[in-house]
Amino acid sequence: MTNTYLTEKERGVLSAARVGVAGAGGLGSNAAAHLVRAGVRRIVMADFDAVSESNLNRQFYFRDQIGRPKVEALAENLRRIEPDLELASHCVRLDETNMPAIFAGCDVVIEAFDKAESKTAFLRADFGGIPRVCASGIAGWGRSAAIGVRRFGRTLWIVGDGESDINRGLAPQSARVGIAAAMQANVALSLLLGAEP
Repeated sequence: MTNTYLTEKERGVLSAARVGVAGAGGLGSNAAAHLVRAGVRRIVMADFDAVSESNLNRQFYFRDQIGRPKVEALAENLRRIEPDLELASHCVRLDETNMPAIFAGCDVVIEAFDKAESKTAFLRADFGGIPRVCASGIAGWGRSAAIGVRRFGRTLWIVGDGESDINRGLAPQSARVGIAAAMQANVALSLLLGAEP
């Protein structure tokens, strides 16, 4: 699949780039699909979890993939978009100590965790200056205009409203998770192509 809306130079930049996706749930699976559709051909992804029925309302998986490791199922789905992907899949629980090695050599890394402690570990990990795109505040529905992109320092961008936390009264929903995932992919693409996120 070739993105004919891009110049040859832009297509070359995206196909040569390596993007990390830390977590293959609602954010990670959908952001990865957007990246592949845009022309990214080298992805490093990591997640320890398996696809469950409760994931199907917002994640890029299908009923016949329930029980399979997310990185395995996502690799299959992404290759249905672009068979010639170069994928490095790690079925591992990410923490502050193993993330730098897994995502070494990436041009940008997307954080796609559910739990606050995992997000904190991602922020604390030493990525050696690799740009990172995180998410915070994407639960529920509505309030689309509240989801934005904020920059912190030289190498950190955060997508979300910064306040809506997942809880019993504010569950994650496909539309809002999808908006945030698309925005994370868009920030990553902007960074790769030298544009302002």
